[in-house]
Amino acid sequence: MAIVLLSTEACHLCELAQQVLMQVHQHQPLEVYLQDICEDEGMVENYGTRIPVLLDEDTRSELGWPFDADSVLNWLEKTSTMKKTLK
Repeated sequence: MAIVLLSTEACHLCELAQQVLMQVHQHQPLEVYLQDICEDEGMVENYGTRIPVLLDEDTRSELGWPFDADSVLNWLEKTSTMKKTLK
């Protein structure tokens, strides 16, 4: 499964989120793409005070910080179910 981690440089919470995602990867294969919100003014407006945020681009489902490995795994399961209903 592929997800996007919305973040930016020098964000200590984003670094913590990456550590959580490494824990998740031990339990479930996961492709994570980093998206620096500073590259897009609209993203800064929408996510500037909310990062880090996990985003599933297919379903537009989001998981905002704070999250741990269990909450990420639960969210991934829900987004997977949503994708199946969209097909």
